[in-house]
Amino acid sequence: MQEGYTLKTLEERIGYEFRNKALLRQALTHSSFTNEQKINKTNNYERLEFLGDAVLELVSSDFLFREHPEMPEGELTKMRASMVCEPSLAFCARDLELGEFIRLGKGEENTGGRNRESITSDAMEALIGAIYLDGGMRDARAFIDRFVLSDLEDKQLFYDSKSNLQELVQGRFKRELSYELLEESGPEHNKTFRVSVQMGKEVLGQGQGRTKKAAEQQAAYEALLRLKERGHVFKKY
Repeated sequence: MQEGYTLKTLEERIGYEFRNKALLRQALTHSSFTNEQKINKTNNYERLEFLGDAVLELVSSDFLFREHPEMPEGELTKMRASMVCEPSLAFCARDLELGEFIRLGKGEENTGGRNRESITSDAMEALIGAIYLDGGMRDARAFIDRFVLSDLEDKQLFYDSKSNLQELVQGRFKRELSYELLEESGPEHNKTFRVSVQMGKEVLGQGQGRTKKAAEQQAAYEALLRLKERGHVFKKY
């Protein structure tokens, strides 16, 4: 857990105060920390993640079932998968700066684990599991509604940003896209990449990430938002 990122800070951020603080602490504890500290491995977030995954699937399924009464089950399944997949949960976790609150072992910390999507998405599910155990389904649903199921249109735009941008540019403008690496900084184990996406000579967007792929996705998302402002938008958005 980074300096200044306390349990109380996170509780204030999510609008939920835990009765059992141990559950919140466990939800923020990675296995690398328990291994390094020789703590019982059941005190890491993996069991809470298992529970939170099930709660999230139920709540998101119920949400989609009610919001799209005419949609067949196959399409509902696809939509749910995109909403609760690793990149989408990591996107939600970034809004909370959840990675800064996680307790990591030194090795995981030094290799950039705090910003790794696989870790932050798992912690997001663990946090849902912890809220469910502490406050019940009502509180867990309220958290999911606020931090996972909100702003779905823009989130969906982000999840599929590269493919959506490609389709939009080729379909509307009959042009090709190119991505350019602008900057690469930081130590080998914790690099940051800055990338631009261009249509011809016009720069449509820029992005930054821990991998080139993540930076390209962010750049594509910025480009889609810019094109959306100009009115160049798919109906499905």
